[in-house]
Amino acid sequence: MKIYHVLIMLTILTTGLFLQNTADADSHADPIKAELEKSPRHGEWVKITVSDEHVVNAFIVFPEVKEPATAIIVIHEIFGLTDWIRLVADRLAADGYVAICPDLLSGMGPDGGGTDSFESGDDVRRAIRNLSKERVNTDLDAVRKYVSDLPSTNDKVAVSGFCWGGARTFQYAVHTDEIVGAFVFYGSPPTVEDLPKISVPVYGFYGENDNRINATIDATKEAADAAEVTYQPVIYEDVGHGFLRRGMMDDASDTQKAAVKSAWERWIKLLGEL
Repeated sequence: MKIYHVLIMLTILTTGLFLQNTADADSHADPIKAELEKSPRHGEWVKITVSDEHVVNAFIVFPEVKEPATAIIVIHEIFGLTDWIRLVADRLAADGYVAICPDLLSGMGPDGGGTDSFESGDDVRRAIRNLSKERVNTDLDAVRKYVSDLPSTNDKVAVSGFCWGGARTFQYAVHTDEIVGAFVFYGSPPTVEDLPKISVPVYGFYGENDNRINATIDATKEAADAAEVTYQPVIYEDVGHGFLRRGMMDDASDTQKAAVKSAWERWIKLLGEL
């Protein structure tokens, strides 16, 4: 009987160690998810009604502050709404902002799902490329209204985005005058003809080794200046496209980390001036 009890105890201990080791391995394998899970800030998934037929799923994070805060919409890359985008939102909340990141593939996936319902990254990218400008703007309008109506926010809503989301950010500034600023991370600009429609400041963040995007900067700046639109691009040295994501990874180089630090400090400073 004693041997039986010993065997049970050994089994329990072994199982506990296995589960702990598995959890540790998972955290090591996915540091982004681990950081999100350890965040002291309140984050939650919300559903935002766009129409009777369409609802946008979004992740929102709240700062630990005493007063209503400025809100910022974080538009995902062509990879869809990932844990990294949610981590960006969490870090923005750590700096005092209500950050919301909508899944713009909501309802587009199998069985009406969003980003995480697709079978592969290729399927996600294909679906995002098929999103119309009108659909994206309509979804963002609903997200902006939702977050601006929260009692925890003030009357300021900014918009930001990365790569594909950076281009959508620039385009959304063309679409609406109900935001206070746009932060474009290595996203392509709207047409020169559309630039005069922008009524808010646009701040650009670009990697030096990204000529595909950077080749558009001079013409955009010239057209923006002619239209008296504030467009302030900054190019970060020795990094390429997607430098913010790459520089936030554990294996990032010192150069990438320095670019992220500089870009983030600029971003938060500009947000505070809106």
